[in-house]
Amino acid sequence: MSVSAVPAFVQNRSDSQLFIRNSKFEIHLSVIVTFLGTGTSTGVPIVGCSCPVCTSSDPRNKRLRQSVKIESNGQYFLIDTTPDLRLQLLRDPIPRLDFVLFTHSHADHLMGLDDIRPFNFRQRETIHAFANSMTANAVRRAFSYIWSDSQLGGGKPQLELHEVDGPFTHGGVAITPLPVCHGDWTILGYRIGGFAYVTDTNGIPDATMRLLQGVEHLALDGLRPSPRHPTHFIIDEAVECARKVGAKQTWLIHLAHEVDHATVEATLPDGVRLAYDGLVLTMNDEG
Repeated sequence: MSVSAVPAFVQNRSDSQLFIRNSKFEIHLSVIVTFLGTGTSTGVPIVGCSCPVCTSSDPRNKRLRQSVKIESNGQYFLIDTTPDLRLQLLRDPIPRLDFVLFTHSHADHLMGLDDIRPFNFRQRETIHAFANSMTANAVRRAFSYIWSDSQLGGGKPQLELHEVDGPFTHGGVAITPLPVCHGDWTILGYRIGGFAYVTDTNGIPDATMRLLQGVEHLALDGLRPSPRHPTHFIIDEAVECARKVGAKQTWLIHLAHEVDHATVEATLPDGVRLAYDGLVLTMNDEG
C-alpha cells in the first residue's frame, strides 16, 4: 500500500480510482481521504480571540470544523456534515455525494446537513446516511422537517437515514463502525480499508481496539496539549493510544487553538503527526 500526503491545492492526480496493471488487467481500488476540517467545535481562529495561534499566518493553524471526504470504488462520501460544509466543499469540491457517515450529533458534526441539497438538485435522488441509533434519533429531532409532509420541494434535504450497529457495505465500499467513548456517550468512528477515523473520544473499548488491528492510517482525536478534558483525548493520551493501535501513521485531529502546528508537531514521536485542512491521503491497494 502506497500513501501520499499532500495539500489538496498542490496535488495533481486523476480522479480515476481503478489501477490496471500488466496485461492481466488486475483491478485495485484506492481510498482517497481529504481532511475538510481539523478543528474543534469553535474552529480556529476562534471568533474574537487574539492569541498567537488564532492570529497565526501559518495556514496549518486555520482549521474549519472536523470532517473528511472520502473517494473509493467510484463513491464519494463524507464523514459528518459540519457547519462549515459549504465552505469546505467550495474549497475541496466533489462531483457528487453518494452517502454520509455520521459519528454523532453534536452541532459541529451535524449542523451543515442542509448543505447537501445542491447534490439532491443535481443528482435528482435521495442521499443515504448512516449512524448509530442515538445519533439517528437526534438527526430526526434536529431536522424533523426533512421527514415532514409539509414544505415539499427543494427547501429541504432528501435523506434516507439508516441505523447501523455493525459492519456493512454501501456502493461497494466496506465500512466498519468503530464504537468509542465520548464522555458518557457511545459514538462511532469508521474504518474503510486501511484507514480509520476516530474523532471526539476519550476512550476506546477493547472490542474496538481489535477492530483497529492492522490499520495503516489512523485519524485520532487529540484536542490540545493540556489540561485534560472530560470527553476528548489530549495529545499525550492520543499518542499513547496511537502506540497501542500501532498504525503506520497516526494523524491527530479535532485540534483546539492551544495547538500551534509547527511547535506541537515538533514534539511528537515518529509515526504521529498533526493533520491540517486540505491534507490528502491516497492509499493504493497494490496487492
